[in-house]
Amino acid sequence: MIRIDAIWLAVEPADMRAGMDSMLVRVVRVFGAAHPHHAYVFANRRANRLKVLVHDGVGIWLAARRLNEGLFRWPAGDEPHLQISEQQLQALVLGLPWQLPRSAGIITAA
Repeated sequence: MIRIDAIWLAVEPADMRAGMDSMLVRVVRVFGAAHPHHAYVFANRRANRLKVLVHDGVGIWLAARRLNEGLFRWPAGDEPHLQISEQQLQALVLGLPWQLPRSAGIITAA
């Protein structure tokens, strides 16, 4: 339904009370612009809530997720943001380790 070509993760915590317009302002501030077909992921300071803003080329989508138990594995570092894969996002939203995505048991020749 929504085409996403790139997924970006903001390292610095965000205020989860922010609505669509405030999150869009934050995207522009952190990433420089809101590009069509890109998703921008933010977490709160405690890393138990996240928001994803997607610009689909026509409008803006904003989704929120809260874990009832556990925390999202959030990166720390000097960079304000980083790009992640769709597989990494799938693991992240489940609260699983996402930094080193597994190959789902696939064995290949080197």
